[in-house]
Amino acid sequence: MSHAGNAGGQPGTQRTTYRAPVLSEPSRAYAELVAGNRRFVGGAPHHPNQDAGHRAAVADGQHPFAVIVGCSDSRLAAEIIFDRGLGDLFVVRTAGHTAGPEVLGSVEYAVTVLGTPLVVVLGHDLCGAVQAARESAATGTAPSGHLGAVVDAVLPSLRRAEAEGVDDIDGIVDIHIAQTVETLLGQSPVLADEVARGRCAVVGMSYRLAAGAVRPVAAVPAGFATLDTPADPAAPATV
Repeated sequence: MSHAGNAGGQPGTQRTTYRAPVLSEPSRAYAELVAGNRRFVGGAPHHPNQDAGHRAAVADGQHPFAVIVGCSDSRLAAEIIFDRGLGDLFVVRTAGHTAGPEVLGSVEYAVTVLGTPLVVVLGHDLCGAVQAARESAATGTAPSGHLGAVVDAVLPSLRRAEAEGVDDIDGIVDIHIAQTVETLLGQSPVLADEVARGRCAVVGMSYRLAAGAVRPVAAVPAGFATLDTPADPAAPATV
């Protein structure tokens, strides 16, 4: 594997010029994400597709292999935790990965126009949006400003968790991730059709802030996310 200096970066840093092939199948796209997260967790990232040559190569067009609908938390930078680079991921981020019309439209654009074969809902442990919704539900008070819209979007997941007897924050986060997967498919017939035709898959993943590892918690088609993810002994069993 060849190496090239990081032009314009810190002196002495080295980045690989590794480039993954164009990925058009959901399973291959998922495997690429899993492999990148494993490198990140192990402290041996490749930093692919971050050099000046690749920057020029993707200037005229993009072919991302995964859409990441993630939480806006500053510790959840998708390109870093999946060890990817320019043009690899189509990232849409909102607090608590809430999915309104603009998010749905962005996902549909990536899947139907750019041909992206994988959609990932990326949540994380100790999610502040979920905690804010719990506090709002417990006190009966709504937060001021537009933060209320974020809380309102999380409340259905809280009610679902209560119905299932789940009351720990990380268990609720898993339910909220699964709920967002269902929301994307339920509110976007376009996305649901792409999945039904086998051209796309949707996976909900949870990221652990301290360990750096992701694990699948929901998948459509069912059982799709069966590839190994980086080991995290504190995490529950995967899908």
